[in-house]
Amino acid sequence: MKSLRIGDKIARLPIIQGGMGIGVSLHRLASAVANEGGIGVISAAGVGFYGEKTGDFEQDNITTLKAQITQAKEESNGLIGVNIMVALTSFEALSKAAMEANVDFIFAGAGLPLRLPEFRPANTTTKLVPIISSGRAAKLLCKHWIKKYNYVPDAFVVEGPEAGGHLGFKANQLGDAAYSLEVLLPQVLEAIEPFEKEHNTTIPIIVGGGIYTGQDIRRFLDLGASGVQMATRFVPTYECDASDAFKQTYVDAKKEDIVYIKSPVGLPGRAIRNPYLEEVEQGLKHPFTCPYDCIITCKKEEAPYCITLALINAQKGKLHNGFAFAGSNAYKTTKISSIKDVFRAIKQEFKSK
Repeated sequence: MKSLRIGDKIARLPIIQGGMGIGVSLHRLASAVANEGGIGVISAAGVGFYGEKTGDFEQDNITTLKAQITQAKEESNGLIGVNIMVALTSFEALSKAAMEANVDFIFAGAGLPLRLPEFRPANTTTKLVPIISSGRAAKLLCKHWIKKYNYVPDAFVVEGPEAGGHLGFKANQLGDAAYSLEVLLPQVLEAIEPFEKEHNTTIPIIVGGGIYTGQDIRRFLDLGASGVQMATRFVPTYECDASDAFKQTYVDAKKEDIVYIKSPVGLPGRAIRNPYLEEVEQGLKHPFTCPYDCIITCKKEEAPYCITLALINAQKGKLHNGFAFAGSNAYKTTKISSIKDVFRAIKQEFKSK
């Protein structure tokens, strides 16, 4: 397996661990992946729930994110990134905090990070990697960043509709072959080519969503990707920051348990069906008072439940009051393993015909 170069940063393996909130990918998982040669990623979504509480939600997120980055770097000899949703109300503050903590990469999705280069100090080495779902979005961001900031994106993650969690597609596009990664990848490669030529640079394209095996990795590298983003495969591991009960939902899941949901934040999502989601589907509301105001697009007045609270409960193993996001291949999980064993298996799968 070839290495992945993004600017002057090189990962031994072309594998990025997808960021998973709330609290599913923190310093333990990120550092373990980095130590195996991939890029470990901390999710900034709700990160403040896993640090000291001061009563100031935004400040708690900022302080804890910096602490998580520092800890991950201390525990690893590899590359560490953060995933920050553009839809977060504190996107700007969290982006600045991550760069102050000298994180290697910011992966920014759930919206177009049009202003991200504006937050980047001149002396930082942090690379900026938007997460997109179309060639059109790649072209738009390249044109905007270059014109306004004279900054070429360091890479792109193209996330397809097989991913877990919130998805950057309309409900009627999910399951449509026209939006598969195999179709999206060449469209993005074509969209960025003029910018690479004009600025004499390379913009690596990483694909994510439904990447589960080493054979998947080899297939997309052969199609022109520089690397892959994987998340679901790393959840049922000892090092994952979620509870054992959360991980067990992956082990227990059957193919028919992986379902689409309509999230309160206005996006479709993919999750593992459980009694909590069945109650929501039947029209039962879980009343809440919004204490966080964390997502710009959340329609809290109309929402049948608070997705932040539901995901925190799930991370802690309280699945009766929450649910687990998961990618389309979560049902393939058979046991909880170590990150080292997962990487060993992926390498063997990559070699096999």
